Amino acid sequence: TVIGNGAFIGSNTALVAPVSVGEGAIIGAGSTITEDVSDNDLAVARAAQRSIRRGAEKLRAKKGK
Repeated sequence: TVIGNGAFIGSNTALVAPVSVGEGAIIGAGSTITEDVSDNDLAVARAAQRSIRRGAEKLRAKKGK
């Protein structure tokens, strides 16, 4: 992984190697970056939150807990 001069990587960001972050690029906090980011680009990569109704209960039942 290569991070260019002046690039800003927000907190709690995962850079999945190998990726390149260009000079002056900004990566939004909490992003998971899997593709190269060009010079001076802004990259934000987060999935939308999804809630599964009664999902925790169903998961526990499946695991026998």
